Amino acid sequence: MDGALIVFVVVNVAAASSGGFFQPGDWYDGLAKPWWRPPAWLFGPAWTVLYIMIAISGWMAWHAAAPGEAWVPMTIYGIQTVLNAAWSGIFFGMRRMKLALFEMAFLWLAILATIVVFWPISQTAALLLVPYLAWVSFAFMLNRAMVQLNPESATA
Repeated sequence: MDGALIVFVVVNVAAASSGGFFQPGDWYDGLAKPWWRPPAWLFGPAWTVLYIMIAISGWMAWHAAAPGEAWVPMTIYGIQTVLNAAWSGIFFGMRRMKLALFEMAFLWLAILATIVVFWPISQTAALLLVPYLAWVSFAFMLNRAMVQLNPESATA
């Protein structure tokens, strides 16, 4: 296995671990949720597939970039990875739904920016991120609905 692929997998496993560390718990269980929220069991498998696609996308872009031209795309990729990892801590750990919503808007923009900078390097790498952008778009709407349904718990 390619050493760079291992690095991308490890980075994404680290980002994913924030979701394991900051569990929903009793606080989340007690919140009102929209009727269209997917079942809890779906989030783990969905994110697993997405993290695999994100890792492969980053690895493909890394390999396809011309020497010395990977710096900007990999920096943007890193920013979206950090923002991805931060959301669980903000929403579940700090219990700050509004701040998590604000943070997720930046995550969405960072994913879009990653797609844009990957496109000229590897269209396949860029397209692998489209389901991630779609899922985060849906998650944004879910986070927004949670804020609206739980104004007393949705601290800034």
